[in-house]
Amino acid sequence: MEYLDFRSDTVTKPTGEMRSAMASAAVGDDVYGDDPTVNELQTYAAELTGMDAALYVCSGTMGNLAAVMSHCARGEGALIGVGSHTWKNEAGNVASIAGVMPYPIDDSSGLPTEESIKSSYQPLGNVHYAHTTMMSIENTHNIAGGLPSEAERVASVASLARDMGMKVHIDGARIFDAVAFFGNDVRDYTRHVDSIQICLSKGLGAPMGSVICGGFDFIERARRYRKALGGGQRQSGIAAAAGLIALRDMRSRLVLDHKNAALLASLLQDCGYDVEPAEKRTNMVYFKLCDRYADAGTFAGICRERGLLLGPAGPGRIRMVTHLGVDEASVRKAAEVLKTLGA
Repeated sequence: MEYLDFRSDTVTKPTGEMRSAMASAAVGDDVYGDDPTVNELQTYAAELTGMDAALYVCSGTMGNLAAVMSHCARGEGALIGVGSHTWKNEAGNVASIAGVMPYPIDDSSGLPTEESIKSSYQPLGNVHYAHTTMMSIENTHNIAGGLPSEAERVASVASLARDMGMKVHIDGARIFDAVAFFGNDVRDYTRHVDSIQICLSKGLGAPMGSVICGGFDFIERARRYRKALGGGQRQSGIAAAAGLIALRDMRSRLVLDHKNAALLASLLQDCGYDVEPAEKRTNMVYFKLCDRYADAGTFAGICRERGLLLGPAGPGRIRMVTHLGVDEASVRKAAEVLKTLGA
């Protein structure tokens, strides 16, 4: 069966141009710094974000972990949103691998509140607590509905954290969805923080990889931690070639994903589904199930039998994500499948 796949923007396939670039990529040993395509990707990412340097890593999870390890010593603390991917979906690696104490902060509105930052921060000097040395924020925020945060709001919370002596990292796996939504520049975000992780394999369509960007010293530390985490690849320019196309050419098409998500939300509402409202919708649609389908996994299984793949997102909650692999016709077909099941 050919499926309509709305589970995530991670399911995209590389474009024909990406495949051609991968087949002809100039390569070398990246651990030695000899892969010209990886070097080109890193240089381009640094210039694009206005950062000193960049590092190509296997995944967003590896990038976020390397960032924590580069900003924090073992036994120190990091403020992390309780709804963020770093808190919920990265296997507890901040504590178990980095040896860093994660302090939970409220990020239900996409970014942490001033109150949560101040109340969770632990200053140096109290021997009972892990001194807080960094804060991680997520933009766009997945669990909050793919919510994009304005550059001004990021600047405000980042300024507070930095004034308190913390480094600030953005999990910007989907940062270009925020850029596309507001029509601004990625530097409007990065100028206020110390590092950022950008995923190449979600809406940008590359088959794998992320880049982390930051200062020279930060990147040199991250390079060592990438190696320690098993991410020192060799002729990785084959994959980086697709990442270059993703960063250079695919950012402009994200507005189409947002348009399709808005259409999907409207169609589902017309079918009677309880769609979670989103004043700032990017490429995600969340909706709640009625008591008839209270188990999201069961509902997803029924949809699969009808050729539609979607993602359970907790008890009675479903997520659908628009991306490179679905068009307007796919959205309308998906809505028809859901209409037959009833809200």
